[in-house]
Amino acid sequence: MFDDDREYTVVINGEEQYSIWPVGRDVPAGWYEVGTRGSKDICLEHIKEVWTDMRPKSLRDRMSAPTS
Repeated sequence: MFDDDREYTVVINGEEQYSIWPVGRDVPAGWYEVGTRGSKDICLEHIKEVWTDMRPKSLRDRMSAPTS
């Protein structure tokens, strides 16, 4: 195993799914930085705290919509 001393940023997409991305590299299309940066461990801990429902936003919306 190698030491990963890179800095990462937490990113989110339109479906409110989270990931991490190395700082200094262009964030892929459709993904946006949320403002949390740091080591991989710090970023993953942030995601663990905020991403409590792993379902994509479109599915959550569909499941919470009133039925006719």
